[in-house]
Amino acid sequence: MSTLKGKIVWINGAGSGIGLAGAEALAEAGAKVILSGRRADVLAAAARKIKGSEALPLDIAKEAAVAEAHAGIEKRHGAVDILVNSAGANIPKRAFSELTTETWRMMVDANLNGAFFSARIVLPGMRKKKDGLIINIASIAGKRVSQMSGMAYTAAKHAMVAMSEAINQEECRNGIRACAICPGEVATPILDHRPIPPSAEERARMLQPVDLGRIIRFVAETPAHVSIHELLVVPTWNRSVLGGADLKKPL
Repeated sequence: MSTLKGKIVWINGAGSGIGLAGAEALAEAGAKVILSGRRADVLAAAARKIKGSEALPLDIAKEAAVAEAHAGIEKRHGAVDILVNSAGANIPKRAFSELTTETWRMMVDANLNGAFFSARIVLPGMRKKKDGLIINIASIAGKRVSQMSGMAYTAAKHAMVAMSEAINQEECRNGIRACAICPGEVATPILDHRPIPPSAEERARMLQPVDLGRIIRFVAETPAHVSIHELLVVPTWNRSVLGGADLKKPL
């Protein structure tokens, strides 16, 4: 495995859930971690917990703000070595018949556009070094269509998986890799926005953020000559097969 000591890591959606767990795991491995997200107070609290990390509040759906934030990172630390796109959102009214133009745009901004803006802005620096890794936290919804995830979220995550593969195809000659991690149910705050939020008992059987943190670290520590394009990981107690009380009501 490669060492992460001295690596510059930028994580979007780092205030909670998978992004925070990834930040903790990569910092533990020796990386310099920059935490981004919209909630400045939440980021500040996370940065206090993670030794040597830096909070950088940012709405990644705003392209100009992403460019400004990246310029600051390069000025202070140099080129980004690893980008983790973990920001994401969903809404209770997620059925096709319930979507509006406004909610569609919000979902695409939150789950796809911000990842695109961030990936595009770090690539020139990675090309110069002939090295770099982009980890996109997609979803099982990026591989399979289901009513539970909702059409807008599913479409955005499918596009994120496609973006990862496009980066691999175009940038492999530059030593750059991308990995789309596609988890099933993870016990994060996004579950509170489901039409029927799952119970505490159901959440305990799901993947936990720390599990995804370990997976992110594994991908990040993989040698530069190894490119993991996709990882699909689900809970052993797979509710997409077994069902659950909160899954019975149709959207």
